[in-house]
Amino acid sequence: MKLRTSLTVLIAFALTAACSSGGGDTSARPTSGSGLEKTEITVGTMPVVDVAPLQLAVRDGLFGQEGLQVKLQPLAGGAEAIPKLKSGALDVSFGNYVSFFSASAKNVLDLKVVADGFQSAPKTHVIMVPKDSPIASPADLAGKTIAVNTRRNVGTMLVRVAADAHGVKLDEDDNFVEFPFPEMEAVLKGKKVDAALVVEPFGTLLSQSIGAKMIWDTAQGPTADFPIAGYATTGGFAKENPKTLAAFQRAMVKAQAAAADRAKVVEIIPKYTSIQSGVAGSLAIGGFPTSLNATRLQRVADSMREYGLLAEDLNVSDLLFSASR
Repeated sequence: MKLRTSLTVLIAFALTAACSSGGGDTSARPTSGSGLEKTEITVGTMPVVDVAPLQLAVRDGLFGQEGLQVKLQPLAGGAEAIPKLKSGALDVSFGNYVSFFSASAKNVLDLKVVADGFQSAPKTHVIMVPKDSPIASPADLAGKTIAVNTRRNVGTMLVRVAADAHGVKLDEDDNFVEFPFPEMEAVLKGKKVDAALVVEPFGTLLSQSIGAKMIWDTAQGPTADFPIAGYATTGGFAKENPKTLAAFQRAMVKAQAAAADRAKVVEIIPKYTSIQSGVAGSLAIGGFPTSLNATRLQRVADSMREYGLLAEDLNVSDLLFSASR
């Protein structure tokens, strides 16, 4: 089957960040007359560019305007979100769609997606090689070793999609090795791998530090504007707190729209990550969708099915939260 869509990222790169740990939207305290089932919620977040709108919503009091107080709970990576949602330690969490959909399909979590979060854009997720490498395109990846942050997930699928488009078939076990994103520089420089799939800010940093070169930008053709991550809750929480989640949705729509202003995103990134201002200004930044669209998100599930990350078809529309349901 010819791939019409492709995919990416697991951006769960763990930066040691000066995150707003335990912080919350305190600019406008909710009132008892707000009508919400729950006026204080805990939201899982990560120190990544993707959550800039969430940080803007907290800083600018957008949740408070909806009668909602949000406490942010920093996570080291996306894997933490699912068990913490399941246990009730988090009410809502940011996370990548591949992990969310996989957990739902395996009945690990009764999942409801509350808000879209982030989509790919040019140079946000790229395949890089050492500066003196003879590899010039995905067509040259046959038989090569490629570093990804996690095997059998979005990273490997993304590289396989690029290779497929160039007539090369890659194997999950034979061609991929796992390294955390912060270690990609060392493994490329030391030639422990032939190539690496990296996300921002690491693409920018690798280019600046060791002259690594990009051989493929995944945000093109079938992978353009690909849905990457969003905010989810459990079916139980959604059933018991529809007004609360609707308030969260409204605030996030405003925040996602505000993030269309690149200057606002660049300004806030150093406030909750270890990315310095000088680097933030040069980053490739993805898109921040303002609507929860089943057709768009179905691209992720369809790609997962094609590349063996789902055993059966998954209807994404069944997983979307709507206050009217």
